[in-house]
Amino acid sequence: MNDKLEYFIKRLILGVFVVLAASVLIFTIMQLMPGDPVQLISNPRVSPKKLEELRQLWGLDKPAYIQYFYWASRVFRGDFGASITTGQQVARLIKSRLPYTLLLTGSSLFLQYIIAVPLGLFAAVRKNSKTDGILIVLTIVLWSMPSFWLGILFMYIFGIWLKVLPLSGYSGLSSLILPLATMTLPSLATQFRLTRSEVLEVLREKYVLTAYSKGLKRLRVLYLHVLRNALIPVTVMFFLSLPWLIGGSVIIESIFAWPGMGNLLWKAIASQDYPVVQGIVLIIAVLTVISNIVGDIIS
Repeated sequence: MNDKLEYFIKRLILGVFVVLAASVLIFTIMQLMPGDPVQLISNPRVSPKKLEELRQLWGLDKPAYIQYFYWASRVFRGDFGASITTGQQVARLIKSRLPYTLLLTGSSLFLQYIIAVPLGLFAAVRKNSKTDGILIVLTIVLWSMPSFWLGILFMYIFGIWLKVLPLSGYSGLSSLILPLATMTLPSLATQFRLTRSEVLEVLREKYVLTAYSKGLKRLRVLYLHVLRNALIPVTVMFFLSLPWLIGGSVIIESIFAWPGMGNLLWKAIASQDYPVVQGIVLIIAVLTVISNIVGDIIS
């Protein structure tokens, strides 16, 4: 058997166990959360008998391990169950929110790549220059800013003070600008620093010095020899960032009332809507496994 194929199969099997472990972990955490989801969504005047009927309806009266295996068996059939708070199918809820999250995270990843890579290369080539120093300081500031604080700052400046951009929700592409900037800038700083450090490492390699000694033009050496090799870890990080961006979009989507999966996850956690939380976390776990496998294959 081909070594790469064998490695891929091993990673795939390991990924299945990771997804199962993630599903068990989130299920256990939801079970340990204080409060009763039935009481949270019910009228305070509802009788104890009615509450018990609702618990039986949602299967919440059964032991935790039975609830888990019942849920897992339905997931294998493509059924994520129904939301406790709205009664809608979880798969339909996620399907309606997923395009908005992919629009936000996909645009963020694209901007990170096309901006951070050229800037990282430029800063590495001009190491210890004034421009390099300014870029490093700027990226450190952006990287250290909490996303929720940056988002609130943007809302105040562009939404309340200047009144040029929508504050929240989705009413067209203009609504994308503020959450996209909030998500992209701190991550862009990380990609910039990674690109810069990788380019500096490659510039010290002997084959780069040999290429210069042969009289090759500087731009040719930079793009064909330096950048091509330096982009390998950057590209791997590009794929690994996707699931973390989706998971990390919870705060940003909540701040801007963005109708994506992150906002849905936050509301589901607050209302202890087990099926919705488990469904979204399972999707994030699957995306993480796939991204790791793709990143390993590329590297």
